[in-house]
Amino acid sequence: MNRSLSALTVLGAAGLLLPVVPLSPLASAAAAEQPVPVLNGDFAEPVMRGDGPTTVGIDHWTGLNQRYSPTASGRTDASHGVALQKDGNTLQQRLRGVRAGARVTVRYEDSPAVSKECTGEQVVAGQPYAVVGSGGPVQELTTAGDPDRVKGTPGKGRWTGRAYVFTASENEPLLTFTSRVTDSRTHVTCSPMIARIRAVEVPPDVDKTVNKTALGTAEAYKGNDRESTLHNAAAACNGENACTFRPDIRTSFRYYDRARVIGEAFVNCTRNALEHSRLLSYSERGHDSISQTYADAGLALNEVARLPTSGDRTEDEKRIKERPMATQFALAYEKVWQRPWQWFSSDQRTVVEKIQPGEVSWVEMQPSRERVEGWFVSKKDDYRLHVVVDGPSRAVPDRLLQRTGPMSEAEKQRCAAARPMTTTPVDAGAPAGSSDKGLLKSPAPTAAGVRAGLRSVPLN
Repeated sequence: MNRSLSALTVLGAAGLLLPVVPLSPLASAAAAEQPVPVLNGDFAEPVMRGDGPTTVGIDHWTGLNQRYSPTASGRTDASHGVALQKDGNTLQQRLRGVRAGARVTVRYEDSPAVSKECTGEQVVAGQPYAVVGSGGPVQELTTAGDPDRVKGTPGKGRWTGRAYVFTASENEPLLTFTSRVTDSRTHVTCSPMIARIRAVEVPPDVDKTVNKTALGTAEAYKGNDRESTLHNAAAACNGENACTFRPDIRTSFRYYDRARVIGEAFVNCTRNALEHSRLLSYSERGHDSISQTYADAGLALNEVARLPTSGDRTEDEKRIKERPMATQFALAYEKVWQRPWQWFSSDQRTVVEKIQPGEVSWVEMQPSRERVEGWFVSKKDDYRLHVVVDGPSRAVPDRLLQRTGPMSEAEKQRCAAARPMTTTPVDAGAPAGSSDKGLLKSPAPTAAGVRAGLRSVPLN
């Protein structure tokens, strides 16, 4: 699973025992390009009146740029053209769901400005701009030229297909287009244009060696801005239908955890086989990256961010009833995988043991667990909170391993040790005397203050 590059991240690597079973066939498929959602990649929202240019904000994009209708942009599809203005103005969007390490390919089209304010000199050799994604190289480009332009006449657009490839250095990498037109004589609308942005990725391999107690740093975003804390995003989800959890089936999987001994180890120091029954009790709890992020930062877990993963059964049962995020997560999980989610589990089993002389008997448990990665997304799609939850699985049974084996050296020494004894300080070496087996119990006194005499009864 991809980890955040935040300084708060505390990763603990621990080998998880195989088999590891993906929750989706996609998780085990060979690496292949997968679509990345580019929100409003045609720049059609909000709906514009007329042909433009307009400078209103473009939904899901950051930066005020000039927008033209498809017709005014000289396009034959429904995508609008956006001019990057000048003086380093940018057009930005975070690519949703892309994790650090993914290889991303962005495809789009560019054109010199169609603005009637352009002179032939300003567009004859094309117009410069740059594109960059978080972690990738800055790619400097120039649009196609438009040598037939005359000021006062709109251009027809000379659209050229482009591709930019980068490897993301952070989760939710930021895609940025920047105008390189800096000539002060150039009109604000006469700048390079961008249209029809699409993206695909080859996601990194899921890291299944991350321990459930170190799930990484949870991240929160508002639009294209990374939030410094999780509080606002968690608070936005603090309502019954305020947020929807969207699991990422590519990075969610089932696995068997490390085996652990439950109950005591029985050591047979006798010369005979022993057979007996005993009752074993065991339980599993959930873990989540939100609480771990607060803990790593040395902060008290905020009330609205508390999922039922405290490990205290009473407290977790209370959180299931009272915490909307717990309900949002459980509903999404059941909808995707068609079975209920469980935050904790417990069970009891009676085990019959037969222990041979000189052997030890013990029971180990390998709990089945599953890890779900995804996003809490507010209904307005402004706040997004990334979380990883790890809990006991209903999909496959736990493993109980009843085991016997030879004693360790320490156990052999314990079996060979003498019984605890004390010394006889007087006449320790004298022959043993006979026991007083002939004495009978003294009768009770017949009168107050009168002590009954002792009698001897001869043995015949």
